[in-house]
Amino acid sequence: MNALILNLHPTIELTDEQFFQICQNNRDLRLELTAEGELIIMPPTGWESGNRNSRLTQRLGNWADADGTGLTFDSSTGFKLPNGANRSPDASWVNRERLTALNPDPAKFLPMAPDFVAELRSATDSLEILQRKMQEYIANGVRLGWLIDPQNQRVEIYRIGREVEVLQSPTSLSGEDVLPGFVLDLAQILS
Repeated sequence: MNALILNLHPTIELTDEQFFQICQNNRDLRLELTAEGELIIMPPTGWESGNRNSRLTQRLGNWADADGTGLTFDSSTGFKLPNGANRSPDASWVNRERLTALNPDPAKFLPMAPDFVAELRSATDSLEILQRKMQEYIANGVRLGWLIDPQNQRVEIYRIGREVEVLQSPTSLSGEDVLPGFVLDLAQILS
């Protein structure tokens, strides 16, 4: 099943609090709101995508625990981006200093772009929509992004101010200077 996109604008313009309350009242749904006012209702993933995403989040979390410079988040975490969109990347990381300086309400969505995001394409995801989402992340301040596409056995790497780098069948990915020392083994994620 594909995501359902409801175009609310210009009939309804949800405030941040209204969108938050819709999410709280519908906790079984994964919801996002685009900067253009489209409400995206995403279905649960199949077991294979769920397992891949779990491995991705686990490995990022293990590295973050050892590194100690930031916090990781799973796909249930909402981020209010500077452009007004509310997004939930499959996995993300934020530098602890940025969180401390912002001092956000822990019960609400984070009002910032993460430093790092990863999107894992499931069998029902549109590659074009995910690519636009990755571009949106970078345009809003994400420093490093990975679009992992098991169907095509490739990874697209997004960085600020650079062209997208496409890797065909890579065995691992480097966190570069954003996640120093983090290397993601793709054996059970890309295969």
